[in-house]
Amino acid sequence: MHLETPIAFAGNPLDRASTKRTDPDWIGEQQNNPDALLIPFFKGDPLMIDGDAGFLTLAARSNFPADAPLIFLGIDPKGAAYFTIEASREGVSAQQAPFSDLGEYTNLRNIAGGVKPETLSILGQARWLLDWHQRHMFCAVCGSASDIADGGAKRHCPNCQSDHFPRTDPVAIVLVQHEDHCLLGRGPHFPKGFLSCLAGFAEAGETIEECAIREIHEEAGVRVTNVEYQLSQPWPFPSSMMMGLFATATDRTLTLDVTEIEEAQWVSRQDVQNIFNGDKSLGIFLPPKFTIARQLLERWIA
Repeated sequence: MHLETPIAFAGNPLDRASTKRTDPDWIGEQQNNPDALLIPFFKGDPLMIDGDAGFLTLAARSNFPADAPLIFLGIDPKGAAYFTIEASREGVSAQQAPFSDLGEYTNLRNIAGGVKPETLSILGQARWLLDWHQRHMFCAVCGSASDIADGGAKRHCPNCQSDHFPRTDPVAIVLVQHEDHCLLGRGPHFPKGFLSCLAGFAEAGETIEECAIREIHEEAGVRVTNVEYQLSQPWPFPSSMMMGLFATATDRTLTLDVTEIEEAQWVSRQDVQNIFNGDKSLGIFLPPKFTIARQLLERWIA
């Protein structure tokens, strides 16, 4: 089915070289390749130069602290290796970070709709990995400091020999429909009038369909059936895999868990289309085009 926009943060063009990155010598060769590129981040924000990602030559590595980990992302179709590095340090502002004179470290959400999809997917991968390494510097088994391994694709504990891999948190995001209406809502942290599909994290031992049924009932008091998978989206804030689903409500009675959902309402298919066309009379604002919620809504009205 045709969608207005591709799935943001998906479609990564890099070959992650999973069979080669385990070799430290091979990683070293890529770091010495004059065509290798580096994208620096500052607290989750990539360097942007003239409206595009600020990919630098790997020679720029010398401007960062020697202990700043260099994370391998993959090889592009032309054979160039891509790396990322974290520029933030205690007491250093984004304006003082390396290469801030060339551009600006910019919130990834704010640029998601303005850079090429393949570039956005690389930035999402980089942010995901950098955040994970910063959060998981110690072994979850014995508590010892762990080391970056496989170019950054995992961490290894030299004390107990345990390996740890970047986490992915599955989320069910659900477009609930009842006849010609869909259920949209917002949490307390979203501005008034901004409505989206309801979502929640899968729990231990739960399928994504079971998660959808449970979350919709817990958050809105609605029973749903006919849960059908539609599409997925990697969401690097920090490590979610958004699993988009359609579901059918048995009725439109709402009982909100106000700690999770501050506002919810049933919105007609025509109203969704009108809002997409620029109608602001309802006071409802829908998710931007780079989100999976928008993708689900586009599928629904199609």
